[in-house]
Amino acid sequence: MRLRALLAAAVLTIITAPAALAAPDVAHGSDVPPGRFGFVAKLAMTKIPRPDGSTYSSFCTGALVAPGWVVTTGHCFHDAHRKRVSGKMPYPTTVTLGLVDEAVESGVARKATEVLQAKENDVALLRLDTPVSTVPPVTVSRVLPKVGQHLTLAGWGSLTSTNPVPAGRMQQGSVQVATVAPTTVGVRGAAPAITTSACTYDSGAPYFVPDDKSGALVSIEATGPGCPHAGIETTSRADVIADWIATHTA
Repeated sequence: MRLRALLAAAVLTIITAPAALAAPDVAHGSDVPPGRFGFVAKLAMTKIPRPDGSTYSSFCTGALVAPGWVVTTGHCFHDAHRKRVSGKMPYPTTVTLGLVDEAVESGVARKATEVLQAKENDVALLRLDTPVSTVPPVTVSRVLPKVGQHLTLAGWGSLTSTNPVPAGRMQQGSVQVATVAPTTVGVRGAAPAITTSACTYDSGAPYFVPDDKSGALVSIEATGPGCPHAGIETTSRADVIADWIATHTA
């Protein structure tokens, strides 16, 4: 999910995902070619609690950073009052990896058993019930992002913030680093369009420097304007929590 996207969705109607801060998919992006970016995870959550006792379902995106661990946005996992939680999973969460098109691939599915929240920024680690050996994890960058740097965004979010639904085919886009803060990075769309941007259910989507196998994770989707947009998207820096990730996933 995504913070701002969620608030906008709540104004429209109570739809499938008003609550688990869904992040966007890549609006105004392009299809990911077969066999690429298998480390990008689609997270499906059910029985997410509301204050009135009812529940709903939602989606987020994430990235495999170790055989048994996925990194995503922290606000995807919360209690009924939207307070981020750590420990045992607050609701059933299925993590699917190793595919780009749900119409022709099944991928590798795992259940998340534990969530750990970072202190530095809006990031969480999910422990998987069984390690994944068939998908290479993405490397977590320890290098300070630079203004002007180009990154790839890939995710399973919606193509629009109007009546959003998660994508059935992974989307990608190119963004450029616009600002660098102590724990966050601001990015703007670069290609296929300046309006290429994360969208609903892209929360937790990785921004990375790709290579032939996986890539280097630079930041993680947090929140931004309604999508698609040409403004700045707020993402969480990976380098400031690289040691924290390494400690838990070793």
